[in-house]
Amino acid sequence: MKTFDHKLDIEKILENLEDYVPRRRGWIWRKHVEHQKIGKFEYFDTSENLMTSVGLPASHAFDAIDPQPKAIITTEIASGRFEDDIRRMRMAAIHGADHMMVIRTAGQSHFDGLIEGTPQGVGGIPITRKQVRAQRKALDIIEDEVGRPINYHSYVSGVAGPEIATMFVEEGVNGAHQDPQYNILYRNINMVRSFVDAAESKTIMAYGNLAQIDGAHNANATAVEAWKVTPELLVQHAINTAFSIACGIDEKNICLSTVPPTAPPAPSVRMDLPYAIALRELFSHVKMRAQMNTKYMESSTREATVTHTLNLLISQLTSADIQSTITPDEGRNVPWHIYNIEAIDTAKQVFAGLDGINQYIKIDRTNQKLSKEIRELKERAILMMEEMIEVGGYFEAVSQGFFVDSGFYPQRNGDGIARKIDGGIGADTVYPRNCDYFAPVTAHFGLNHTNQYDLNKPSSIISGCTFEDRDKIIYIDELDDSDNVYLRLKETEVYRLGGIVKPEMEWQGDGVVLLTMFFPLSSDLAKAAALQCAKQMNLQEVEVIHVEVMHPVEGTRVEVKGKVPFDIDVRTLKTEPKPEILEEEVLKEEVRLRPYKIVSGTVGEDEHSVGLREIIDIKHGGIEKFGFECIYLGTSVALSKLVDAAIETSSEAILISTIISHDDVHYKNMRKLHDICVEKGVRDRLILIAGGTQVTPEIARVNGMDEGFGRKTKGQQVATFLVKHRKEVK
Repeated sequence: MKTFDHKLDIEKILENLEDYVPRRRGWIWRKHVEHQKIGKFEYFDTSENLMTSVGLPASHAFDAIDPQPKAIITTEIASGRFEDDIRRMRMAAIHGADHMMVIRTAGQSHFDGLIEGTPQGVGGIPITRKQVRAQRKALDIIEDEVGRPINYHSYVSGVAGPEIATMFVEEGVNGAHQDPQYNILYRNINMVRSFVDAAESKTIMAYGNLAQIDGAHNANATAVEAWKVTPELLVQHAINTAFSIACGIDEKNICLSTVPPTAPPAPSVRMDLPYAIALRELFSHVKMRAQMNTKYMESSTREATVTHTLNLLISQLTSADIQSTITPDEGRNVPWHIYNIEAIDTAKQVFAGLDGINQYIKIDRTNQKLSKEIRELKERAILMMEEMIEVGGYFEAVSQGFFVDSGFYPQRNGDGIARKIDGGIGADTVYPRNCDYFAPVTAHFGLNHTNQYDLNKPSSIISGCTFEDRDKIIYIDELDDSDNVYLRLKETEVYRLGGIVKPEMEWQGDGVVLLTMFFPLSSDLAKAAALQCAKQMNLQEVEVIHVEVMHPVEGTRVEVKGKVPFDIDVRTLKTEPKPEILEEEVLKEEVRLRPYKIVSGTVGEDEHSVGLREIIDIKHGGIEKFGFECIYLGTSVALSKLVDAAIETSSEAILISTIISHDDVHYKNMRKLHDICVEKGVRDRLILIAGGTQVTPEIARVNGMDEGFGRKTKGQQVATFLVKHRKEVK
């Protein structure tokens, strides 16, 4: 693993930003490796390895390998401050994300017009060229660190789509959401205006080779019963795909946003699989962007992660070119660093675990029930398309409320989203072009009447537009004297440069912490108790973010967030020095010259044995490997029995494993072992070591042990301590 000694320098990234030129235009797909060996294992569904990465928590047991799925992995960055987004991008990339989708900066969703006083406009986020440029510049640095291209993404939406699409191509943005139906159904933008804007936006995106993701999955999120709108979703995808191709988008860059429509406790995989197959069969010529179901997401991160995993199973059984990883705290609306990484690791872990499974498990298309369900979905979609044409086309169908109706088409509940052809935002703002209309720009949709000028490229008449001549781009630094990145960086300077830290979840130095509590109370009382508890702990701005009933009267789990009112000076922190680990041959020689005998066992009422066996057994690289003679007494061993055995066998050390920590029994067992040795007069000649998941060196020493070892301890570490401590004592 590469050693890192510096954080991203945000101020340096902002320096000379007006002169920054993006490295490339367009989207880059991962390079799938059909068959490769990574560490000790063969993989069939992976892409090229990263140059620098952080593996899954268990990777330490597998030679620190970090196999990368063949699907591009998305993370949705949503901190609301682009300087903090940059830090989160770095964290996400080293865990394996290569699609950074920025969905929230200083506000949510899509503006309905241009920001007053700026030429850039807005799309998806209240965006400025500076924010986009700073993040793309930072991603250049991050790309070099991980050794893989990273795709940067936002929204081309609202009524500023063409302006945003232009800015995205100029600034090296690699992908964007662009869906005229989303604008109509969910933003109430006039349908004519939406499709005219989309035509221009898509042409510009096609020129820039941007990947385009549609938003048809939003019908899932809005419908009363999401699984009933699956025929409509196929229709929306068909309209979007045909329109995008007509506007010049390359099929390899059209990504359909597919979301499994159900979640447990529904029998989700069985219900979702027919739709997933139907979608992929109907649209096999374009890409699939698989996203997890968020409609039914509550505030339980465990529940969200399980749904995510089941959705990933469907991706593996069918296909996913891009795998989105909605953060498991989406239901809380608290977009925290840790959950971005947790979602990425969930995708990486599931794909690695399922690697090659399709060689053993195939979807049985001869199964009559499955085939019938797939065919029925396709037929219902075709029938809806035919009816839409019969009533006069898409616009008329929308005005009659065809879409997001909670009936399973052709059933109708009459609760669809209806829009007026002449209504909505931007109505009556589309004007016919004059017969001699001419725009001296590149990537312009529709007739540009350039024949009279005998031009191959209209922009040549002005020696290139902003796509060819970046000097024509107007760069605006900051518009607000009271709210801008320089002031925010000044406020957090002490946390970035001064050796002062606070816990954080979203922004630099935000001081936010998360607490989990259990109260033997009903949910209402538990919630009130949790708030009072957090306040008495002197947390500020306390909020309950999750309540989960364990039993209506026996107890409730509550999670709260709050802010600590203090800073921590890093210079005052004390850490355990890293112990010296002796080489294997040195250990073997030391034990050969002076044989070493130890007694070991799991103590008290504890039946756990695996951890201790790994420390002593030769087959696990335990201390027997170095020549130690180990007398293992088993589990639930009485402490006095261990001491007596050490005396009888003339052993030099006792190794106890103490996993159970109820009622602080691990503390008590360590102290009791020490006291028994004192009583029997052998404490001075015995080395006492305790190990376990809740044991630390400090805890062990305070409770009478010579040393303690916790999680991830290896036999070589224990052997080193035994050899060195014997020398120091004798």
